[in-house]
Amino acid sequence: MEASLQIGNLAGIPVKLHWSFLLVIPLFAWIIGSQIMLTISLIEALFGVPIDPTLITAGFNPYIFGTIVALGLFIGVFIHEMAHSLIAKAKGIEIHSITLLLLGGVSQMEETMPDPKVELPMALAGPLTSLAVGIVCSVLVYVFAVVVPDPGAAGALIFTFGYLGLLNVLLFGFNLLPAFPMDGGRVLRAWLARRMPLSRATRIAADVGKGFAVLFGIVGFLLLNPILILIAFFIYIGASQEATSLRYNILLQDVTVADAMNTPAITVAPETTLTRLLEMMYETKHLGFPVIERGALVGIVALADVHKISPIDREAMQVRDVMTRNPTTLSPTAPLLDALRIMTGQNIGRVPVVADGELIGIVTRTDVLRVMELREEE
Repeated sequence: MEASLQIGNLAGIPVKLHWSFLLVIPLFAWIIGSQIMLTISLIEALFGVPIDPTLITAGFNPYIFGTIVALGLFIGVFIHEMAHSLIAKAKGIEIHSITLLLLGGVSQMEETMPDPKVELPMALAGPLTSLAVGIVCSVLVYVFAVVVPDPGAAGALIFTFGYLGLLNVLLFGFNLLPAFPMDGGRVLRAWLARRMPLSRATRIAADVGKGFAVLFGIVGFLLLNPILILIAFFIYIGASQEATSLRYNILLQDVTVADAMNTPAITVAPETTLTRLLEMMYETKHLGFPVIERGALVGIVALADVHKISPIDREAMQVRDVMTRNPTTLSPTAPLLDALRIMTGQNIGRVPVVADGELIGIVTRTDVLRVMELREEE
């Protein structure tokens, strides 16, 4: 995920921080600190344990404790995501990274066709882990109330772990809502997929997710709550993306690059002028070409590369001056879905196809969409 900094590696899984994480910690610390007395009363009522607020409310301590609780919450989110990842790894799914970001955490996994037998335990692992963390924190509340003799210190520990216990239980309940892209949506899809085709199960689960998103959005607007509105947006977009991703997986299943590529590919030489390159684009209706020098692929050039150069400067420039060197390539036997992932991930419109070191064709985004349209008609 872009704009993320890797901070470590656990069980062979890179752990990253997204820049939004740096914004949300101070925000949560301020929200928790500014409502400290209200929260103390809530925790006292929930756990039935008195809290001495002396240490918690002194000076800037409310915001210090707010920071501690916020960091503790995201540690809980990390444990939640780690549970997903460890189950996925045990099922043979590759985990690329875990990233902590604005609305929690996300595990970036190998994209595969969802298998209900794998998805169900993997989806349940995170919420159940959050529940376990919440229960442990809640038990510690009563332990600290008995074993810590100093009232101020006991109150601080009871407040911190009571708050974390409550938040992790809420995280458990929230994630089990049957709404994509949350865990409950995946549980719902896995359950439905045992009774109907996977595509229909995904569509139903995505529609339920969008329904929850609309509900959260309406409540957020009525209560003027930006967090609920943000969550609504997150759920709606996530549900749409999940349905679209599965559609791509189904339509492009068993289709190779060779089934969609254009061959032979029209190529240009590095010394081709940009003026001539534009003429070729008009003549062929192609917006990009592989660049060949002495029979070897040395780059790829697209209309977007030409647009970076002012019209006046183009007269004196050649393809070698603007082309992308060492482009990503695919073999003709590679899944066409890999081509789509590369194009989407790198924001490019075409990928050269190479076999035994020689360029044999090119596959474009249009080629992928054409195959999908044809498969939908089958």
